[in-house]
Amino acid sequence: MMQQNGVLVKVPASTANLGPGFDTLGMALSLYTWIGMKPAETTVVRMFGPELGGLPADETNLIVQVAKRVFIEAGIEFCPLEIDVYSEIPLTRGLGSSASAIVGALVAANALLNSPLSDQQLFDMASAWERHPDNVGASLFGGIVVASWDGKQARHVRLEPHRSLGAVVAIPKFHLETKAARGVLPEQVSMADAVHNVSHSSLLVAALSTGQFELLYDAMQDRLHQPYRMSLVPGMKRVLEESRKYGAYGVALSGAGPTILALVNQLQSNDELVAFMNDTLQQCGVEADVFLLEPSSVGAACLEGSADDIYSLIPEIYRSGLAAEV
Repeated sequence: MMQQNGVLVKVPASTANLGPGFDTLGMALSLYTWIGMKPAETTVVRMFGPELGGLPADETNLIVQVAKRVFIEAGIEFCPLEIDVYSEIPLTRGLGSSASAIVGALVAANALLNSPLSDQQLFDMASAWERHPDNVGASLFGGIVVASWDGKQARHVRLEPHRSLGAVVAIPKFHLETKAARGVLPEQVSMADAVHNVSHSSLLVAALSTGQFELLYDAMQDRLHQPYRMSLVPGMKRVLEESRKYGAYGVALSGAGPTILALVNQLQSNDELVAFMNDTLQQCGVEADVFLLEPSSVGAACLEGSADDIYSLIPEIYRSGLAAEV
């Protein structure tokens, strides 16, 4: 039996890598995508909010394609779907927008079918779609995720973020496709750089696990991807080198960028750090939104109610068609 009134799923954004943990470390963040999904006579996708303009509203939409995969894996004939999407997560900025869409589609379609697939199956499917498990793992399970993927199966350990841990993000107002950001990376690295990242990512996981945040600045140093991506984000080098002076525990490029993320103590003021990051990027000609986010301990989850309840979450300016309804 299918849930005829549909389902409503909430999915957090994510940051990946945290410096040296390339394609293995992710953390869920308090920006969200909501997906309402229910059976229909014809497939239709409605998207609301400033972040989704230009995306396809037919069966080529990523959420529809992923939902179809769930039906196939569950051995159930696909039926047309009515899908509504509202998102706060900016596209192609290094905050896991595609991962949240993939995870949201998997969880929603699975719930619509009364959950024939396990969380592990959903994680494997999400990792295969994204080709790495860090963002999708964080969005699916919440918290901090240490993950691996061998091309067939994903494995993860979830860490609960310390209550004092926060993240100041600087989100530039330009897009950076992951494909382009990966295109600047070398095909081979030296043994010294490989050892550096193995040791630093290990130290980073240990520091996050034990709350030894004084180790984060050193632990978040990277040699595999950030040096090669510096030229793609003006001002990034200075932000990475000097943010510690303004109270950051450690700083990294969020995923493939261009967002820069600083781990901080969210129980104290971070106004100086916000001002520094904003001013530094502005001096380099980069407009950015800089603000504090919390780690999201809860991953993708079905909310109470039906698919239509998504409309109560959408700000009136978007519901009334005054902005980016696709």
